[in-house]
Amino acid sequence: MSSTDTNDGGEPAKTNINIRLTESFLEDIDATWQEEGYNSRSEFIRDALRDTVKHPGLTRESWKEIAAVEYARRTGDSETFSREEILEDE
Repeated sequence: MSSTDTNDGGEPAKTNINIRLTESFLEDIDATWQEEGYNSRSEFIRDALRDTVKHPGLTRESWKEIAAVEYARRTGDSETFSREEILEDE
């Protein structure tokens, strides 16, 4: 991206895109971004796309496992281990 590809605030310029989703999937997305504390649907979708582009080797199953672990941590349904405890198990 060149320096001319920025807006007046110095941030990269953004482009709108259109995608088609089912209503039920959009409802899931809306519930998720709000539960995750994102400021907007767009911010959530940008992060999801960025993660996928930056980590192309991760499969859908890997992302599901990561999401499940994160959810368990947030809801207190998992145990917390110290770095030392994890290293002891190796």
